[in-house]
Amino acid sequence: MIELHTAPTPNGQKVMILLEEANIDYEFIMVNIRTGEHFTTDYLKLSPNNKIPAIVDTDGPGGGRYTMMESGAILVYLAKKCGQFMPDDERIHYDILQWLMFQMGHVGPMFGQANHFNNYAKEDVAYAKNRYNNEVLRLYKVLDNRLRESAYIGHDQYSIADMAIYPWAKMWESRGLDLDSHPHFKRWVEELAARPAVAKVNEDATRIRAEMQKAAEGQAEVDIYDTKKNAEMLAEATK
Repeated sequence: MIELHTAPTPNGQKVMILLEEANIDYEFIMVNIRTGEHFTTDYLKLSPNNKIPAIVDTDGPGGGRYTMMESGAILVYLAKKCGQFMPDDERIHYDILQWLMFQMGHVGPMFGQANHFNNYAKEDVAYAKNRYNNEVLRLYKVLDNRLRESAYIGHDQYSIADMAIYPWAKMWESRGLDLDSHPHFKRWVEELAARPAVAKVNEDATRIRAEMQKAAEGQAEVDIYDTKKNAEMLAEATK
């Protein structure tokens, strides 16, 4: 059994997609980041960096409970555990790993920063908006170029690289992308959206976000973008 401790952010969704695709038995345990549940003592034992997602495998390596943080590492672990979505063939394996790292090092950080400065920054910083929005569009072009050569991101097989990138890339419309000028990306994003496991996660994410918002009503909410306050909360929780 896998315990998935998360919220339905893009990083949470990519693990949800793999669990659904592989038909792995799992329990979804909501971590309400709106109210600071990612700073509780119990959660910090799973994810010392106070980020989501984290998993607990009740039948981990060598038997017994095994915990993991960092969504990219979790995808690799679960793919190996289920024997799917990351073939042993060395060339394919490392092709997939490269594109997984592309998501972790570029797509996630850059898309996240663009989202912050477009929607949550307390000051309108034109330089930051231009920097991150332009980089997001460049990354979409990288994806389109890749998908011109390959049916899927990592290789000609659907893999954890696709699962990692899709939850970030699917919100192309809000990022000002001209989808028709990226035909290979368009083909891919529409194909993934039609997969039953992906469609289920998209529906679940909408429902869970509403549940999180309702659960936060009447409670003091945490500003997840206030890095100074977040550092203070981590220090207090771990003193």
